Amino acid sequence: MPEFLTLLPPDEARTLLLSHLSQPVIASESIDMVHALGRFTAADIFAPHPLPDFPRTTVDGYALHAKDTFGATDSLPAYLTLIGEVPMGDTPSFVIGAGQCALIHTGGMLPDGANAVVMIEYTQHIVGVGSPRPGLMNEKGRGDLVPTQTEIEIFKSVAEGENVIRVGEDVAQDQLVIPKGTLIRPAEIGGLMALGFTSIQVARKPRVGLISTGDEVIDPSQTPRPGQVRDINSYTLGALVEKAGGEAVRYGIFSDSFQVLREAAAKALSACDMVIITAGSSASTRDMTAEVIRTLGEPGVLVHGINTRPGKPTILGVCNHKAVIGLPGNPVSALVNGYLFVVPVIEKLLGALPKPKATVQAKLTVNLPSQAGREDWWPVKLVNVGQSSVTSYMAEPIFGKSNLIFTLASANGLLRIHPDANGLSAGEIVDVVLL
Repeated sequence: MPEFLTLLPPDEARTLLLSHLSQPVIASESIDMVHALGRFTAADIFAPHPLPDFPRTTVDGYALHAKDTFGATDSLPAYLTLIGEVPMGDTPSFVIGAGQCALIHTGGMLPDGANAVVMIEYTQHIVGVGSPRPGLMNEKGRGDLVPTQTEIEIFKSVAEGENVIRVGEDVAQDQLVIPKGTLIRPAEIGGLMALGFTSIQVARKPRVGLISTGDEVIDPSQTPRPGQVRDINSYTLGALVEKAGGEAVRYGIFSDSFQVLREAAAKALSACDMVIITAGSSASTRDMTAEVIRTLGEPGVLVHGINTRPGKPTILGVCNHKAVIGLPGNPVSALVNGYLFVVPVIEKLLGALPKPKATVQAKLTVNLPSQAGREDWWPVKLVNVGQSSVTSYMAEPIFGKSNLIFTLASANGLLRIHPDANGLSAGEIVDVVLL
């Protein structure tokens, strides 16, 4: 019976695994921007022009020279002559002079001579009655009136640049806007579209081969006989792979035969960027995963046994520069350790920039025991209890054995107990990693 040797802490084991992988190893591909959500940039992206590339207003109002409004109040307004309206989507044909203004709508181009916009809420139209037209009399003996120009009454002073976006205020020309390895979110798509990018170079999705082993494991579409179980891991791990930015390739279920498993693993390794084998990683007479990994390439097995719960029998290996990971058959152990080891490998293959884990603080509802020297991960359910001075969440641990998948399905976070601790007490404020 194989025995676990030195059990490495999860952080140390992960660092060792990643140190044996080249970065980056994934080629890039060009895709349409509309399909870029969730992908990772394969190169630095620079702005081909400033954004915005013309000065524009952020409000509806009047474009003017700021100094013409200085001192304007409700009781002592400023009066400016209205000389026109800024056309949307076009360049104004006039210049704002001293004592003049122009009607402008949100997003409109600021006319030459203007350096600020006063919001329309702080203005009022004043239309003069006019003066008689010299030499012309109407039927009542009065001269025709020539309407004066419309004046705008300003009740609020504005500073230079107020309610205006200057050229290049968002980004300057040739500025690095998105570094290589950035996860593309809706904001990145909008920004790149604004700069005229309709396609983008992204890292190709790493192909992750998934192999399930065990004479007792059957396809989920089948009805199990007594002693049989449906395959869970290739689907939960496949979903985790896809969420992390990879492409899951399921190779199926294989019997507890060394030669059969080795052939399947070798086939997956030749076609994929990473291979995951579930079950067969515990110290038992049927343990073949470690031996299979040793035959697939150098350096082979790096770690056999992680000082954590769940997932102690996890195997980490690298064969010919590709990660090969053996995970326990118990679905909770497999999925928790998938978060700890599979996701970081995918992120490295993608060249993803480091990013903090999404966490929230919560108050623990019960005591949690732990063994000193071992890192424990507990699934917890976060319950919103409203605002408080410390936290608005309570963390309720979900108790259950590692082969009970719905213990994890009902959780929305993972709680880490540090190996230096002997457990956690009810009422403690803890950090919960969001799932």
